[in-house]
Amino acid sequence: MSNKEVKAALKSARDAIRNKEYKEALKHCKAVLKQEKNNYNAWVFIGLAAAELEQPDQAKGAYKKAIELEPNQLLAWQGLANLYEKPNQIDVKGDLADVYQKLLELYESGDKQKWCDVCNKLVELYHQEKKYLEVAETWQKLIRMKQEEGAEKAELHQLWKKMIQLLKDSTRNQDNKTGLLLLTAFEHALQSADTVPGEDHQNLYKDFIQCLSKFPHEVARLEKACYDMMALYPTMSYPLEVLCLHFIQSGTLSEKDLQCFSRLLEMDASSGPGIIGFGIKCLKENKYKEAVKSLTEGLQKTNQCPAAWLYLAEAQMKIHEHRNTVLSCNQALEALGTPEGPNLRWKNLALQLKAETLIKIADADAAEEAIKVLEQTVDASSDPVVSALRGQAYLHKGLVDQASKISQELLLSHPDLAEAHALEGFIHYSQKNYEQAEKSFLNAIERKAGTAEYHQYLGLTYWFMSDETKKDKGKALTQFLKAAKLDSYLGSAFCYLGNYYRDIAGDKSRARGCYKKAFELDETDEESGTAAVNLSVELGDMDTALSILNEVTEKARPGTAKWAWLHRGLYYLRTCQPSQAVADLQAALRADPKDSNCWESLGEAYLNRGSYATALKSFRKASELNPGLVYSIYRAASLEQILGKYENAIATYQQILKKTENYVPALKG
Repeated sequence: MSNKEVKAALKSARDAIRNKEYKEALKHCKAVLKQEKNNYNAWVFIGLAAAELEQPDQAKGAYKKAIELEPNQLLAWQGLANLYEKPNQIDVKGDLADVYQKLLELYESGDKQKWCDVCNKLVELYHQEKKYLEVAETWQKLIRMKQEEGAEKAELHQLWKKMIQLLKDSTRNQDNKTGLLLLTAFEHALQSADTVPGEDHQNLYKDFIQCLSKFPHEVARLEKACYDMMALYPTMSYPLEVLCLHFIQSGTLSEKDLQCFSRLLEMDASSGPGIIGFGIKCLKENKYKEAVKSLTEGLQKTNQCPAAWLYLAEAQMKIHEHRNTVLSCNQALEALGTPEGPNLRWKNLALQLKAETLIKIADADAAEEAIKVLEQTVDASSDPVVSALRGQAYLHKGLVDQASKISQELLLSHPDLAEAHALEGFIHYSQKNYEQAEKSFLNAIERKAGTAEYHQYLGLTYWFMSDETKKDKGKALTQFLKAAKLDSYLGSAFCYLGNYYRDIAGDKSRARGCYKKAFELDETDEESGTAAVNLSVELGDMDTALSILNEVTEKARPGTAKWAWLHRGLYYLRTCQPSQAVADLQAALRADPKDSNCWESLGEAYLNRGSYATALKSFRKASELNPGLVYSIYRAASLEQILGKYENAIATYQQILKKTENYVPALKG
């Protein structure tokens, strides 16, 4: 076949393809290849025809052969791209991306429009595959090409916005390079916006700041963006809210940062971050109750802020709301999820505070949980303070040997650590080795004099050591006073001050004040509440006694606060108010149905009210629970007599006289 014949055969093949006679085209091409096996056009035409005949493997082989012959010719690359773009082609996206890359290279110095079309296709392909870095780099090439061609500012603005749209999901699995390219796109889009200030520009700025807040290493850039947006849109609270949340999460608040919270609250008094910031300010000023109130309110509006939950836990811990502290630590840990980088520090702080609080709850279950919590902290084994906490948890769980082992190791490795000496003191105190406990607590105080708990335990050590140390003003009393001064929310210190003034100093008025304070701080402290009521009665101040009892009973859930219901019921009984006495004594029995004395008092109240049958049942119940209650048995007999059950009454009187021969009321009955 001559050269002329080859050209004629190729023309026939081209015409056959144009007429969709693909098999005919293949015949012409094969004839050419018999003569010229490296004929580029023949291989390209075979690729085209085979693709149309649904023979993708043959088409792919033909195009690749053509490319091998002429790697910088367009036709074969275009054909291969068309083949891979067909919907029935699977697992070819990687190959298609390579083809597009080659086409970009070939179009670069020629057809700019085709270059842009291929570039768009390549970006779309990378986006489907979630290859965000490749998306960003390729789209940037497109923008550069447009800039070189002298594109208008408005067109470039739309291109930067499109890049932001393409990369918006990349922050979920961000890598630094893609992140930087996304932030650069935002900055260019903001700079190229037409109307500044304007609604589109404002929304773009919001998205930029939101994006920046997802990059922990872009702190300076975030702060600058917030301040810049505040300057452009001074009435808008959004940038200030983001800035305030950033300051909260940073954990270090300067005076300038605190001013941002005040400014935000002036702008929007109901702003969650603003209220949280005010709560943190209160915490730093030792206004713990105000801090708890504000932080709780702020977190109801902005609850996904781990640092704020931790600040709330810290404030709750300061006022000894231990159960609530644990709940807030749990919220902080939940909001943190699986933390990395700076958030890892917050996780450790939350775990440590939770463990410390569980230890303060001081029961075996809480101690068990504290041990598990401490195991989750990073570098727990190398932190001596965490080891001391673990020792306390073992002690509360009753594992004295493990606690002692930790104590001994800490005293050897960290002899100047207050927590090590305190742990030793707690162990001695639990075993009533008061002289050794005294030495340990004095050593702890020497190293950390500002810890109320150490003074409290030293005071307790003196209280139980001997009558002499209990009565010595310079011993127990001094330590309780120091503990109360260092921690004005430590209810147990005020309770023991009450014990001292009542039992040692004989100062009922001062003792009553201390018990009242202790009970105000901890409404579950029945000992202090009861003592405050009893001393108020002894001092003839029934108003104070009743105000305490009324406050407790108003808040009490059914089946709780027995002591308060009982005290008030007895008061009503003494002051001839039997109906009120009945209601209160019934409430006391809901809390403790087996209290025989309470049943006896209830019987007395029913009797005074004239409810004889119910009074009889109450006295019988009292004597069933405690057969030694002669008065209840006698009252039951006298009520049987009143109700006309004479035989029963005689039998009951005889029952009393068998036990107590000369019990006059029974003889009389």
